[in-house]
Amino acid sequence: MTGKALLGLTLAALLTGCTAHSGVAEPEQACAAQNRMIQTTLYFGLSRPAGPAITSKEWQGFVDTDVTPRFRDGLTVFDARGQWLGSDGNVAREPSKALVLIHDRNDTSEREIEALRAIYKTRFAQESVMRVDQNVCVQF
Repeated sequence: MTGKALLGLTLAALLTGCTAHSGVAEPEQACAAQNRMIQTTLYFGLSRPAGPAITSKEWQGFVDTDVTPRFRDGLTVFDARGQWLGSDGNVAREPSKALVLIHDRNDTSEREIEALRAIYKTRFAQESVMRVDQNVCVQF
């Protein structure tokens, strides 16, 4: 066995079972069951493929008519700038809105979020609405 091989085996043996510890507890361990929720962030582009950009009035109408009735407990909206690589190989950029929803993990929330995505895509001729979900610990 060469010195490098022996060193490699020795290091592997020493590191077996070692894990990094960041000092930050995982949400499932540190969070009381009643505080565990899901944070869903949806990203809505404000440019149409053809025609004028989606106006502030149109966006607010979507929030008032479609989002708020589904998520009456509250929501957060902020301005964003999105970009992605188009199928033509060019980077496309557009103003966007990010919608943050904190909700329980259940079939109703899932159905309502997917309904919002479908409504927006249809109403404003959008190819997609990006969705990001993560577990969160929420306290009020």
